[in-house]
Amino acid sequence: MSTVVPPIPHPSLSALIAFEAVARHRNFRQAAAELGVTPTAVSRTIKTLETQLNVRLFNRTTRSVALTESGTELLESLAPALGSISETIQHIGETIDIPKGVLRINTSYVAYECFIRPIQVRFVEQYPDVTFDVSMDDRLIDIVGSGFDAGIRLGHSVQQDMVALPLGLEQRTIVIASPSYLEKHGTPRTPKELFSHRCIRQRYGTSRRFFEWRFGPRESSFSMQVAGNLVFSEMRSVVEAVEDGLGLGYVYQQFADNALRDGRVVPVLEEHCSRGEAFYLYYPHRSRMPAKLQVFVRAMRDAHAVEPHNKVRG
Repeated sequence: MSTVVPPIPHPSLSALIAFEAVARHRNFRQAAAELGVTPTAVSRTIKTLETQLNVRLFNRTTRSVALTESGTELLESLAPALGSISETIQHIGETIDIPKGVLRINTSYVAYECFIRPIQVRFVEQYPDVTFDVSMDDRLIDIVGSGFDAGIRLGHSVQQDMVALPLGLEQRTIVIASPSYLEKHGTPRTPKELFSHRCIRQRYGTSRRFFEWRFGPRESSFSMQVAGNLVFSEMRSVVEAVEDGLGLGYVYQQFADNALRDGRVVPVLEEHCSRGEAFYLYYPHRSRMPAKLQVFVRAMRDAHAVEPHNKVRG
């Protein structure tokens, strides 16, 4: 019958650090001064460590302190490891204010096009040590649990207990059409007339839920589910289909600015369209924000005139 050997308790890191300091100084008082504790506390820590390991680490008298054979063996293995940890901690401290590493941002394509792309070239050129990793996804996720540094979403989608920065004004949604479509099918004058037009619909990601077309002032707005035989999962495709004369689209005005400016599309039902929510850049509250995130927040604030505030559950 074999004998089961009970596991040796794992000593704490602070106990190992105390052991290394005593072994290096060969003096309890000097080790205590370095560690900022009393000699009695160091002596008690070493006794506890020896009890846990069931071995004597030091031979000590009133005049001298010397390592035992076991103490020497432990020091030879421990000193390089503690030195490596110390160097790593020092390196982290020295580079904490240097923007570097992977910056992971979660957003939708619309928000990327409206807010990230305008600052992207300058940001990447200015911070070459930052790997700018942008994930575009219409699904709402937990950015902390999924390993992202920050996200950009509409106000109602922002997770609670986040620092949130509104990006510009509330988004205005508009109905757009190509001049060729209006020439062929006529221009709707009221939202109800949309039921007799081809409408290009957008759904949320991979879900079966469609964007509602909302009209009227906020206090008395109403929404409609329009009909149409073209459905896309992102707004970029909606704008392109409108440009091709395939129907009417419901999009954020800022997202369609280039097509509007070039005359590829024109707005309709302008007097009936309303403003919706603003987009927010959001990230978890941190007492020591990484430099890579600090410079990104600063770039977004400078470009889009935002002011931070906490979205904390009340």
